Amino acid sequence: MPMFVDTSPPGQCIFCRLVQGSIPAAKVYEDALTIAFMDIGQVTPGHVLVATRRHAATLLDATPEEAAAVMQTAHRVARAIQASFDPPGLTLLQANGILGWQTVAHFHMHVVPRHEGDGLGLTWPRQEPPAQTLAGYAERLRAAL
Repeated sequence: MPMFVDTSPPGQCIFCRLVQGSIPAAKVYEDALTIAFMDIGQVTPGHVLVATRRHAATLLDATPEEAAAVMQTAHRVARAIQASFDPPGLTLLQANGILGWQTVAHFHMHVVPRHEGDGLGLTWPRQEPPAQTLAGYAERLRAAL
């Protein structure tokens, strides 16, 4: 679980205040739906956050247009990072809820340049359930769509 979690009310979270201009930020890009700015907790040089301008706590609170706009801006920023910092890899991370590692309750995506030995890790414990179990999961999802 993250050490710091900003669960301020809508309109008062750190990203809302950044969008409003009431706190400073090293802005990279803005459009009608998104804002991109340097993460103050740089994991590697060039680490950028892309957030919705409107407060949406998680991906599930964002509109489809906002979710698409965040990915479009992240794509644009990733190209700029590649051109400016020339990292051998990039990681995009979008987290939802405290158990999903979200530290600021405002929908955002990290665009992180990656380098050998940069210290960023991720544990991915594969479970490999049988095909019948996977088919059951797929059916549940199809029914919800």
